[in-house]
Formats: sequence, structure tokens, C-alpha cells
Amino acid sequence: MIKVGIIGVTGYTGMELVRILLGHSGIQLTYASSRSWAGQGIGDAIPHLGDVSDLVLSSFDAADASGKAEFFFVCLPHGESMETVGLLRQAGSKVVDLSADFRLTDPAGYKQWYGTHTRTDLLREAVYGMPELYRQQILAADLVANPGCYPTSVILGLAPLLAKGIVDPGTIVIDSKSGVSGAGREPGPGFHFPETFGNFSAYNIAGQHRHTGEMEQELTKLAGTDVRITFSPHLLPVSRGILSTIYVRPALDLNDNKLLALYAEFYRGEPFVRLSGPDGVLPSLKDVRGTNLCCIGPRLDKRTETIVIVSCIDNLVKGASGQAVQNMNLMMGLPETTGIEQTALHP
Repeated sequence: MIKVGIIGVTGYTGMELVRILLGHSGIQLTYASSRSWAGQGIGDAIPHLGDVSDLVLSSFDAADASGKAEFFFVCLPHGESMETVGLLRQAGSKVVDLSADFRLTDPAGYKQWYGTHTRTDLLREAVYGMPELYRQQILAADLVANPGCYPTSVILGLAPLLAKGIVDPGTIVIDSKSGVSGAGREPGPGFHFPETFGNFSAYNIAGQHRHTGEMEQELTKLAGTDVRITFSPHLLPVSRGILSTIYVRPALDLNDNKLLALYAEFYRGEPFVRLSGPDGVLPSLKDVRGTNLCCIGPRLDKRTETIVIVSCIDNLVKGASGQAVQNMNLMMGLPETTGIEQTALHP
């Protein structure tokens, strides 16, 4: 039984990790930290999970933590996570970091989007945690940078096209919608219920959203050439889920069947990618809510010669905590799907 700890357990990603891990047959949750709830039971901080664990929350101390667990999920904000990850790695622990601190390989890129990186020594060992693209590297990793939620939906939606070089990488336009939980458990005023209920709004458009750098980094690797995207995120008045609609011009002659065959071959055997063919129903939030799935529906608009891809995930599961557990399973030699085989909550 693998002993696991969570650093920053009372945010949405930490709470979701607890929910998943308490049903995981290969691990024991032996450590959890919280600055604001230290010394109190996990049920005090997360009442809906209080009946299934008597774990007492701690104030983070690297020596104490590493003595109680061998594997850690770090769920701290960007800029705060890197030093904590450094301490855990120095203690010999394996880590999945759910912040943005190790996703960007170039310190200059990190500075552009987030600020100064103080643990650039760890950037060299961090593996980008998207199993569909980097499974072999994750298997051998000690530190995995869990992808962002928007990037997960977008990169998986575009990967087959860019990897095969059949689209023009200079024509990518991404229109994404996210549930309010993507803003975190302590959001700004614009994310509170009276502001979001009955509303629908764009934010951080025109190259302003921080996930842009992460997406361009990974899409560039796939394409083998520099990729720049137009990314427009929107806020949906729902609690969870991301739906990205992606537009790109094909560089080769295609039809719907060839397009779907390309996706089917690229994702053959992937346990958490589900495809919708040209005669199927397009993916929606209800298809993925509570699951580790990414549902993708590629379509060809012959009238305008545009490929349109709908890619849908639960931002707290495949977009965060579920993908983190998928990465842990790989890193620790467990069956990849353990603990994250839940079906969708529908309706």
C-alpha cells in the first residue's frame, strides 16, 4: 500500500483528490496539510468527506510530511508551489505538482506569464503530465507537472492533427468555456454566485490568459514548428466542466471519415479518450462530469474548409485531480486506470 500525502488539501483540487483517493485500492492517504485548518480533522475542512476519514490536517513541514508519506500531490498556487516541491524532492519523495510552476520548460517563458522561477534546477527533471503524449517519460519520472485544465482540453483536441502535419498551425482559433470552479475556492468578486448566475462572459482574451504559453509550448512540440494560437476563454454559470471548440484549416484533402480515422488511430487504446464520429452526438459537459474522460468530436466543415473540434473535460478531474492520479498510477507502477474509472454524473 503506497502512502500518499496532499499539500494544500482544502482547495477544490485538493478536495477532489481526497474524494478520488479514498476510493483508490492501491494507496493510503496518510498526510494532508492546510495552513488555515491545521490541527483540525479533515471532516471539519471538507464536511462531505468527514465520515470516511479521520485524518488530522497538519501545517506543512517537509521532514514531518516525508516521514508519513512517500508520494505527494502539491495543490498550492503558482509561485508558492516550487519551494515546497523542492523540499519534498530533496527528501526523496515523488511529486505531482498541480500548479503551473513546472509546466513551462523555459524560465523566461515562466517569467512572462507568472513571475520569477526560483527552482529552475527542477525544471530539467519535471515531465509534462499528459499520459496520452508522454506516458513513457512519466513512467520513469520523479516529478510530474500536471497540465492545466484549458490546455488539457485543447492539446488533446489538436494533438492528432498537429502530430501528423495535416493542418496549418498558423490558423488555430480556440473558443473555450469553463465552469466557475476553475477560478478556485477563493475567487474574486466577479466569480461569486450573484455575478455568474444567468450570465455568460469572456475574460482574458487576446493573448492575456496564462494558459496560452503552456498550450503554445506543447502544440509547438507536436507540430515541430512554432505555433501561435488565438485563445478566448469564457466563464459558464456552472460549477464544473470545460468545453473547447477549436477551429483550424486543413493542409490536406480530408473528409469526415478520414478525420475520425486519424483520431481513432492516434488514441487507440487510450482509456480516457472517447471519440464522437460524424454521425454521433457531439460531446457535452454531461458526458464528462465527475469523470477522467476527454470526449472529442472532430468535424469537417467542407463549405469553409475548416476543421472544427469539440473537446470536453471535467476541469477538476481530467483537468486537474483525476489526471494527477493517472500520473501517480504510472509513476508508482499501478494500473493506470485505478481509482479513476468513474462514469459520468448524468443528468
